[in-house]
Amino acid sequence: MEKVIGIRFRKCGKIYHFDPGNVSVKRGDFVMVKTEQGAGLGEVAEGPYPRDQRVHPSEIKKIERLATNDEIQKHLRNLSVEQEAKNYCLERIMGHKLDMNLVDVEYFYDGSRIIFYFTSDGRVDFRELLKDLVRRLRTRVELRQIGIRNQAKMVGGLGSCGRALCCSSFLRNFHAVSIKMAKEQNLSLNPTKISGACGRLMCCLQYEYETYRELKKDMPKLGKKIELAEGRGKVIRQNIFDRTITVLLEDGKELEKQLEPRPKE
Repeated sequence: MEKVIGIRFRKCGKIYHFDPGNVSVKRGDFVMVKTEQGAGLGEVAEGPYPRDQRVHPSEIKKIERLATNDEIQKHLRNLSVEQEAKNYCLERIMGHKLDMNLVDVEYFYDGSRIIFYFTSDGRVDFRELLKDLVRRLRTRVELRQIGIRNQAKMVGGLGSCGRALCCSSFLRNFHAVSIKMAKEQNLSLNPTKISGACGRLMCCLQYEYETYRELKKDMPKLGKKIELAEGRGKVIRQNIFDRTITVLLEDGKELEKQLEPRPKE
């Protein structure tokens, strides 16, 4: 049976799937792979586990081999270069008085390029900063502006639930999140309670959204006027788990009604 492993090239970066082939690997191992940017060193973050045709692409690249000690040491030196470059960039940002927030630095394994990720409220004229970085680093330099959600993913942290941020621990891609999702789940619309560390709506609002929509399909909607044996009233609350609704009757009384069980599919 074909196996698949997940590899990260950055500490909190996206996980890419590779075929381990005949190489025996486990989580935490460093492996050498070929990427679009050339040779790369990555850490095994998932697997190995059986390949699933429904999830994994039809063509998956194979890893080259386990990384040698020398290659791992080169990787560690690259991390040191990243830190030095970050410190220098921060110094020059202050020197040029630029309105930008440096988030992270990525130095390619082969030394062919270094990318500086930053956030800013608007456009930034960083031409002079770029010249300083090129003179200092003597390699191809790229300054890339990112969004606030990507910043949270790179920096990491704890959410209001007390766990590591979803985006920095397991979430591979960002999905659209709307206030409608919070309303559908009867959550408080207080921005401080439904916003994540990035200041945007929490990614976890979408996790159970479809389940709530499915369970509410055959339930009277909030605000709907309905006729009961006790009188006419308006639906003011729903409990999808107990399948009950609370109705405010015209005489001011509240009445909880049990709905019929959902038909089995």
